[in-house]
Parts: sequence; C-alpha cells; structure tokens
Amino acid sequence: MSFPAEPNNPPLCAAFDPNPRAPGFKLPPGATDCHAHICGPAARYPYFPERIYTPADALLTDYQHMLATLGVERAVLVQPSVYGTDNTAMLDAMKTAPAKLRGVAVVAEDVSDAELKRMHEAGVRGVRVNIVDVKDRKAGTLPLAALKKLALKVKPFGWHMEFLMHVDEFPDLDRMLEDFPVETVYGHFGYMKTDHGTGNPGFQALLRMMQAGRAWVKLTGPYRISAQPLPHADTNAYAHSLLRAAPAQVVWGSDWPHVMVKGVMPNDGDLAAMLATSIADAALRKQVLVDNPARLYGFN
Repeated sequence: MSFPAEPNNPPLCAAFDPNPRAPGFKLPPGATDCHAHICGPAARYPYFPERIYTPADALLTDYQHMLATLGVERAVLVQPSVYGTDNTAMLDAMKTAPAKLRGVAVVAEDVSDAELKRMHEAGVRGVRVNIVDVKDRKAGTLPLAALKKLALKVKPFGWHMEFLMHVDEFPDLDRMLEDFPVETVYGHFGYMKTDHGTGNPGFQALLRMMQAGRAWVKLTGPYRISAQPLPHADTNAYAHSLLRAAPAQVVWGSDWPHVMVKGVMPNDGDLAAMLATSIADAALRKQVLVDNPARLYGFN
C-alpha cells in the first residue's frame, strides 16, 4: 500500500559505494540485515512512472558482495517505492536464496488472498506503507480505516505492517494504534531528527508500544536523522533508549543502497562499525542481529 507523490522529473540518486570495507570486528553467525532494496536492472524491471526518485542500478550481486564483506549471512529485502506495487524485482531476488532471504512487500488495497499466499510462500513476511510521501496529507494523521482493512487481510499470514513515518508527528501513536490488528515496524530509529531528543512525545509513544510487544524499530539510515557526519554519534541516544526500553523489539539494517542520500555516500563498512558503540555489548548485539530478526521474519 503506497501513496506516491506526483512525478516531477524524479532526480537520479547517487550510486552506492561499490567497495565496502570490513567493519573492524566480527559480526555474530546468523547476522541479519533487515532493511535493503534491490533496484534494477532498470532495463528488466522498469520503474513506477510516479516515483519521486530514480535509483542507480543496485543489483543483487552487488548487495551480496557487500553482505559477504561485512559478514552478514541473512537479509530482508524491502520493496522500494520506485516499483510501486510491482514486487517482481524483489521476489526474483528472493528466489536465489530462499532460506536466507525474506521480504516486505508493497501491495494494493484490493490485493487478493491468492496473491498474498503466493508472496508468503516466497518468503514475504510483512507489508510496507509509506506515510511520508503522501500527497496532501495533514501532518499527524493516518488513513486508519484503510490501514486496518489491509492489516486484517495480512493478519492470517502472520505478517506485520512496516510504516515509513516520522513518529514525532504522532504524540499519541500508541493510542491511535491501540487496537491495530497486527504488529508494526518503524525504520530509521523512528525517523525523527536527532534534535527532537528522546523525550519527544512521539518517540515515547513508540517506546511504550515496543514495551507492550506491539512494535519493532529498525536501527537503519542514521544519516537520515543525524545532524553530524559519520559516525553519527548523535543517533546513539536514540539507539540506547530503544534498547533499554525493549531490547527484544529492535533489529538492524544497512539501508543499502542508500537512496536519496544528501551529502557524502557512506561506506557500508563504516555504517556497520557504528554497531560497536550503538550496541556495545556483544550479547545484546547478537540479540539484535540474530535472534530478533529470526522471530520477526521467521528465519529458521
């Protein structure tokens, strides 16, 4: 389910760094990247005409090279908005390693049960909804009726709903979603700038949802919320607050290939190296990188 903005000569994104560095310490066996996108080749998988950006090709082979360099063994591919509800590129990539790859799809509101079943059998475990790029949406509002209808459709498959949203817009998020039919997932630490601080009401509402076991957060895209250069030390306060509140509800992701990054393109090894300070305890790091993803995405 997506709400794309109007097309306006979508800008071409900078390409990812093709030479990832090792992070400088060994990640635990079974480490999982819970947020990445496969884009292209554009000649084979054409992009959605109403997209708001155009990515450089970021192919499965490139992604696998990055994972191998970092020492990551499993991954979750998330449908990027540039493909709308056509999940073909993601599903084709997942076929190459079904035991090690899971997916989060974008679907139409009228998606059939048969299509959901087909995607579930392929390894999809969630549905993504973009709240950020909604045309004419009033800040702090959600199309709750439509969201609940879709959630009820995916609930029989045990799926969750992943929101791309700025949680600082929703100081009563836990009350808004109190009776939501499925668990929810939030990327980019909750996707609010670091100057809002951990006391922000929306962030606190998210923590309460996590403590109740109703929400998960991905430690992804620190460059999307940070006011500082790598290693984005100002994001550590968010990471530590999330982990203190609900360590069983936190996962990590690379956000590869870092589409729409403003400024210097990060090296994936440098981003992974941030785990040494954001999750300094090795046992907790294993929980976030291995155990929690296994629960959320159904890895064996």
